[in-house]
Amino acid sequence: MASRCSTLLCSTSRLASARIALSPSSLASRTRWLATESVSSSTPPPPPSDPKIGRIVDDISGLTLLQAADLVTLLKSRLNIQEIAMPAASAAAPAAAAPAEEAAVEEKPKEKTIFNLKLQSFDAAAKPKIIREVKALIPNLTLIDAKKFVESVPQVLKENMPKEDADKLKEVLEKLGAVVVLE
Repeated sequence: MASRCSTLLCSTSRLASARIALSPSSLASRTRWLATESVSSSTPPPPPSDPKIGRIVDDISGLTLLQAADLVTLLKSRLNIQEIAMPAASAAAPAAAAPAEEAAVEEKPKEKTIFNLKLQSFDAAAKPKIIREVKALIPNLTLIDAKKFVESVPQVLKENMPKEDADKLKEVLEKLGAVVVLE
């Protein structure tokens, strides 16, 4: 009787596992680690709150790739967005960049607002003061590292500084006896 019950139990469990293995939901849950999104949870995104935005999204999604590229260039020119230098992915990209370079040449050159502060030289008598100032300017710099930094001039002291901050720092260092250049 026990062997008959165990045989019946084994066959029942095999049937149940065969049904589970063939069902689509169990197949999706077993292969869930392969996908980024579950098959059953593919719901469309919620509609935008503004119908005008919805129409714009629908219009843009209906554009071809060339039309979308023209749209991007038109928006960049109308909104005064500057071109970002990106590495060329194909031979067509440098050809497209040439008109942008010509447009940049035609524009009036803008005043530089970001500077690098470079320590060129210093007065030997003011060396300890300059070392202390450099140590205060650069965080995580020990006194020995600041001394080595000052002795290995010319060196860039600070990078990407706004003009006002760079001028103030240049003035402070020049009062101490250093020769500083804004690049």
